[in-house]
Amino acid sequence: QVQLVESGGGLVQAGGSLRLSCTVTGSIFSINAMGWYRQAPGKGKQRELVATITAVGNTDYTDSVKGRFTISRDNAVNVVDLQMNSLKPEDTAVYYCAAQKGPVGGGWVRPDYWGQGTQVTVSS
Repeated sequence: QVQLVESGGGLVQAGGSLRLSCTVTGSIFSINAMGWYRQAPGKGKQRELVATITAVGNTDYTDSVKGRFTISRDNAVNVVDLQMNSLKPEDTAVYYCAAQKGPVGGGWVRPDYWGQGTQVTVSS
């Protein structure tokens, strides 16, 4: 089993920055990629994939955050971060950390584990 715990959410003004962190514990050896999703208010249960990072460090972003968000990982302490700059009101959402099981080298397909979520609110 794998446990994911997010931290770092909060309230920020448009144009500001926040850094989200996800601490991973448990059967870490089984994880080949990590990602961040978000669920915006009024969108029901639909979660948008925001960014992913593989075990070998390959990253990918949804178009709306490219150039503003950066995903990174520190394997020494099993933490995956999402640095969010130039935040916009439309970035307001609950952000979820996610982990995927699989062999090293695989790309992102779908999450197998979820964190509990952290609220990010961007005021205009």
